[in-house]
Parts: sequence; structure tokens; C-alpha cells
Amino acid sequence: MHLHILGICGTFMAGVAVLARAAGHRVTGCDANVYPPMSDQLRAAGIELVEGYGADQIALGPDLWVIGNVVTRGNPLMEAVLERGAPYASGPQWLAEHVLAGRWVLAVAGTHGKTTTGAMLAWILEHAGRRPGFLIGGIPQNFGVSARLGEAPFFVIEADEYDTAFFDKRSKFVHYRPRTVVLNNLEYDHADIFPDLGAIETQFHHLVRTIPGNGLIATNAADAALERVLARGCWTPIERFGPGGEWTARARDGGRFEISRGGQLAATVDWALAGEFNRANALAAIVAAHHAGVSPAATAAALAGFENVKRRLELRGTVRGVAVYDDFAHHPTAFAATIAAVRDRAGDGRVLAVFEPRSNTMKLGVMADRLAPSLAGADRVYCYSGGLGWDPAPALAPLGERASCHAGLDTLVEAIAAEARAGDLVLVMSNGGFGGVHAKLLARLAATDRR
Repeated sequence: MHLHILGICGTFMAGVAVLARAAGHRVTGCDANVYPPMSDQLRAAGIELVEGYGADQIALGPDLWVIGNVVTRGNPLMEAVLERGAPYASGPQWLAEHVLAGRWVLAVAGTHGKTTTGAMLAWILEHAGRRPGFLIGGIPQNFGVSARLGEAPFFVIEADEYDTAFFDKRSKFVHYRPRTVVLNNLEYDHADIFPDLGAIETQFHHLVRTIPGNGLIATNAADAALERVLARGCWTPIERFGPGGEWTARARDGGRFEISRGGQLAATVDWALAGEFNRANALAAIVAAHHAGVSPAATAAALAGFENVKRRLELRGTVRGVAVYDDFAHHPTAFAATIAAVRDRAGDGRVLAVFEPRSNTMKLGVMADRLAPSLAGADRVYCYSGGLGWDPAPALAPLGERASCHAGLDTLVEAIAAEARAGDLVLVMSNGGFGGVHAKLLARLAATDRR
């Protein structure tokens, strides 16, 4: 079968493309913006990419058009598909029918930490010899790809609450029918499609309704929104993790932490990752893996070799003593947690936070009042405001002279390069390509005499 995927470079749709190719289908696709790491992964899989959504692509004549949720009515190629009555399906629908059916699906949901927790869970199962399939919204460095078919029965999937397609406004995760579910956390996001937190809670309630009685819900015990979701109805055993839960994590010296269940020590994890949020993600993965038959001790051994996900505190280079990190953070809560995590790595150096308000929620400005508090842990803050549509300067005003806004990438890079000195850590945060700012900054630093 020939599939042509619209919106193929999104993290989810790129994973669908890789899975379809591995299943023996011919796969092509198109997108408006083609950038690494997904574009590199797709080309390596032998998938032909077309730039843009020209109606002339209708001549490709695939057996099925697979539609990403980035596609809207008015898209010229989508209009041509509709006018010709050609067969089409959403990415989640195709995935559920052709990959997930009949498998033990382990779904990781929540506002934050889905990608990292999903990658940890897949690696734990891999280390335990289970050879899971997976679809992660990033590229786990232990695997080098964001998706693979794996071997039955296990399949790990990042369960996103964003809508499925323009013709199916349910959250993606209601298609997956998981047996094991992680509910990491829940707060307001996706302001472009959800009017308030209550609307997102309803979608999570719909997810809970799909989980069988012989399944498991691993949920964050300290999250009030998740407790409200479960109070609306639950037909599945629950195990709670975190403060107040059955499963807890306690930080020790040297990056180690202890996992306890019911107050009894279950395992000690010694790994390379930093930050409380990473420990919380690991705890969630441990609970889910335990449901799949992997002991906490085996899980701890797997996490010792976990290499994280590309664009999650990924070191892009060090020039003249200035380290440049890339991170996918795009929500105020993630900004604060990521800055806190890099503090240990910075040592006596400063943290220079560089961010692009690129997500649909950020573009609407609905979280403007949370920007300054979330970035307050950085020594300097640089905001890229190009094409934003609203002025972030007033929102960052509480940070005083520590914060600045730049409408051009070149001026942004110049400002950072002029300020950075040996020992500093530059933390770049965006859920997009950010115009290649990382490479531009490293090149500029290399050209700057700091002797």
C-alpha cells in the first residue's frame, strides 16, 4: 500500500511514517517546514519528502492519504483530496488499526514529561529483553529513531492530548486503547483548542474510560487535576507515585536516588541525568514497567544506561568555555524545571536562558504573566520575538535588565555572544528548529576573541 502523509515532519506523524515503512508500505509525505531531527530520520528510512502542500501532489495517487492535525480546511492538497473523494484517515486512526491492534499498549500521558518518560519506559523494556515497539515524540538516543515496530506484545506510545485531525476533534490518545497508562501531570496548555483546564480533564476522563479492568493506571499522587479526572469514574487498578503515593523517589548523593514501594526500599538508581523532574519521570516509568513484569532492580540497571532524548538538555557544543544546550521546553512549567536542572551543571558559571515562544499556546499570549516567574532562575534571559504577534517585553519587565527581547535572529545571537563568558551555560529552549540558532551561536562564539 502507498501512503502519502500530510504533515509528515511533526514528531508524531514522522513516527507513523517510520512504522508504516517498516511494515512494508511505500511511504511519501509532505510538510511546510522540513527540519532536523525528524527530516534526517525520514530520509534515512527511505521516505521521500515534498516541501509544501501543493495540490499537484494529488497526481501521486496513493492508496491512502494520512492526515496530520497540522492540516486544516483550505490547505490546497487537502481540498484536492476532498474534492476527488479520495480515501483518507488520521494518523492516530491508522496507527490504532494497523500497528496497535492486539498489542499490550503502554501509553504515557500528561502535560510534561511524556517524551522522556516514554523513552525511559521503552529502554527499560528493551534492556529487559522485551524488544518493544514504540512511538516517541522525539529521538531516544539509546535507539537512534523515534519509532519502531518491535516485537509483540509490548508497544510504548507517547499519548498526546492534542486533537486528532480537523475532522476528528478528540484527543489522539483515545484511539490507542492502552492496557498500561502513565498519567504524569496535568495543567492548562493548548490554548488554541482547549478553553480551560476542565476541558482537558474531560479528554483525560475519556482516556481513562478506555483502559481495561486488567490494566493499570500509574498516576502522580500530588496532582489535583489528575485526582479530579479519576474521581469522575475509574474501572482500572491505580498505583500512585510521588509524594503521598505508594511509589516514591528519594534523592541521594552523586545523582543517585532510591525507589521505595510501600515504604520499603525497592531499588537504587545511579544515572547521569539531572533534575527532580527527571527523577519523577523515572519513577513513573518504573511503575509502568513493573506492571509489564520488569522488577525495580532490573529497571534501575536499565536507567543506569539511559541516554535521554535528543533535544532534552542536549549539549550542542562548547566553544571558549561556553556550553550551548538545546531543550524542547515550551511551557512556563518546563522553563522553570529545565533551568533548575541545569543549575548543577553550570557550577559557578551563569545560566543564560534563550527561548522562543513558538507553541500555539505561547503565540496566543495566554501565559504571558507566567513567563517572568518561570525564567527567574536564569542569570540572563533572551527572548526571540520575531513574528510573535504580541510584545513579550512587558511580561518580562519584572526581570529588569536581566531580560531582553530580539526580533531578529542575528541580533539575538550577537547579544548572547557579547554577554557569554567562559563557564557560562547557554540554555536554548524551543519546540521548533529556532532558525538553527544553536549552530549560529556556536559559530559566532568561535569567531569571538575571548582571550
